[in-house]
Amino acid sequence: MTEEPRQHWDRVYSDKAPSEVSWFQSEPRPSLAALARFDVPHTTPFVDIGGGASNLVDALLANGWSDVTVVDIAAPALEAAQARLGEAAVGVHWEVGDITRWNPRHRYGVWHDRAVFHFLTEPEQRDAYRRALLAGTAPDALVIIANFAPDGPEKCSGLPVQRHDAASLAAALGSAFTLLDNWREEHVTPWGDAQKFSWCVFRREK
Repeated sequence: MTEEPRQHWDRVYSDKAPSEVSWFQSEPRPSLAALARFDVPHTTPFVDIGGGASNLVDALLANGWSDVTVVDIAAPALEAAQARLGEAAVGVHWEVGDITRWNPRHRYGVWHDRAVFHFLTEPEQRDAYRRALLAGTAPDALVIIANFAPDGPEKCSGLPVQRHDAASLAAALGSAFTLLDNWREEHVTPWGDAQKFSWCVFRREK
């Protein structure tokens, strides 16, 4: 019997500490650098898709971001982040949700996704993501997406991935989003493996 995505990710975060997963970063430098590159005001409504137990939310709060939402399919991942933040967690909106079924309640000025999109290997999954993206972004919003590059890993956490470069990601998102910039990153896992990532920043057109 095939395991449902939510069951898979609940098990991952129940079996491993946040620092033991391949995508762990002690500091979310690439994400913060992307925000600094475009000089985004810290009052901008921000959503972190698949933010899970990432410490990006800690850095955003420390830097004065005032409207932050974290969405993840795995409740244990969000619970780990909340426990880490303590009382500061009340200043964040937390949602358990599968991005292919998620209905955003708000429109955000920054949509951030580090390592979710590449798990969408089927066209209908990418179509569902695009619908959520269109519903959850305001005109002129920045969309920051990082996924495995064409020479990156073929699997992650035991699941197959769909690798992308800037051109294939732009095609997947559609004409409502204009590519502003893209670059590559080599992420080093906690056990020392190098993973090639492609980072892209888009603007939502009116």
